Amino acid sequence: MYVQRFLDKAAVDDGDTRRWSVCTVTQVEEAKIILRMVPIFLSSVLCNVPIPLLLSLTVQQGGTMDTRLGGTRIPPASLFIVPIVFQMLIVVAYDRAAVPWLRRATGYAGGVTNLQRVGVGFASSVLALAVAAVVEGRRQSAASAAAPPMSVFWLAPQFFLLGVMDVTSFVGLLEFFYGESSAGMKSIGGAIVFCILGAASWLGSFLIQVVNRATARQGGGHGWLDGANLNASRLDLFYWLLAVFGLVAFCLYLLCAWRYTYRHDPRMPAAIDDKKVSSPASTKHATV
Repeated sequence: MYVQRFLDKAAVDDGDTRRWSVCTVTQVEEAKIILRMVPIFLSSVLCNVPIPLLLSLTVQQGGTMDTRLGGTRIPPASLFIVPIVFQMLIVVAYDRAAVPWLRRATGYAGGVTNLQRVGVGFASSVLALAVAAVVEGRRQSAASAAAPPMSVFWLAPQFFLLGVMDVTSFVGLLEFFYGESSAGMKSIGGAIVFCILGAASWLGSFLIQVVNRATARQGGGHGWLDGANLNASRLDLFYWLLAVFGLVAFCLYLLCAWRYTYRHDPRMPAAIDDKKVSSPASTKHATV
C-alpha cells in the first residue's frame, strides 16, 4: 500500500519541467503491476530449481537400470517420451473431465485460479522428488547387494508427477503473467515464464556445486554427486535435499499467492455455462 502511494507521486505535476520529472498514469500503473508480480516470480524460480536437476539425473539413473522392453532395449535418453505421453493424457483428462466439474463448483472459467493451478504443479514436483529419492535408495540397495538391476519403469511414477507439474504449473504461469500484464506488456508477460525456467536452471547448476563442495569436506574429498558412477554417489540424499528445498519454496509460494491481489475477478456470471467457455485458457485472469 505504501509503495503504491509512493509511486502515485510520480504522476503528480509539481511544476518541474525537466525530463522524467513527471510520469504518465500508464507508466505508474505498469510499474505497480510489475512490483505486484515480483514475489510470484521469485518464488516460482525457487520452486522450479529442482526440476531440471531431476530430469537430467533421471536419465543417468535409467542408464544403470534394466532398460529392456520385451526383446528390445530402450535408450535412457528416450525416457523423456514418458512424461510427454503422460502430459497428453493428463491434458485431455483435465480439460474434459476436471474443468467442467470444477467450473460448476467454483465459478471460475478455468475451474481453479491460475495461482491455484500453479500450486498444484509445485506440490506435484515435491512429490516427484520424494518418489525419486525412494526409488533411488532402493536402486542403490539392489546394486550394493549384487542383485539384478531394477526395471527402468520404476521411474514411471516420478515421470507421471512431472507430467502433472508441466501441465499445471507451466500453463498456469503463462496464463497468469500474460493475464496480469497490461495491454502494452503482454509480450513481456509471456517471456517472464521462460526467464523463470532459465534462472531456475542456472541456480540448479550452482546448487550442485555448493552441495558437492559441502559434502566433500565431510566425505573425505568425495561429494554426493562426484564421479560418473551413481552407485558410488549419494543421489538419494541429494533427492531428499531437493525435496526439502522444494517444500520450503512451495510454502513461500503459497504465502506469496495468498497475499497477491488480482487485477480482475474471473468469476463467470451466473448466465454463463460450460458450453460458452471453450477451455480454461480462454480466461486469462484469476483470483485466489
